[in-house]
Amino acid sequence: MSDIKIKVIDREGAVHELEAPTDMNMNLMEICKAYEMPVAGTCGGMAMCASCQCYVISDHDLPEPSDDEEAMLSEAFNIEENSRLGCQIQMTKELDGLEVKLAPED
Repeated sequence: MSDIKIKVIDREGAVHELEAPTDMNMNLMEICKAYEMPVAGTCGGMAMCASCQCYVISDHDLPEPSDDEEAMLSEAFNIEENSRLGCQIQMTKELDGLEVKLAPED
């Protein structure tokens, strides 16, 4: 089985349980867009806009943010210690059970 289950809390507080394939090289932003969640992903996943910012709630061991991701987050609004760009979180089997909350849009 190549699908994992993740939880995404939308901006109204509703919890969405999503299935994410791990064999299609998709990232969290793309999964959210596939489920028609309100994630803009304006730059198309290039870590250049922060419109897919989320807060990682679960304590999964994620790869360290790249220099590009850190630079973008340093300029974004509503940053928390657990802020990440969804476009930079690749879906892997190790992320089964991942839980994130979408950051405010403004």
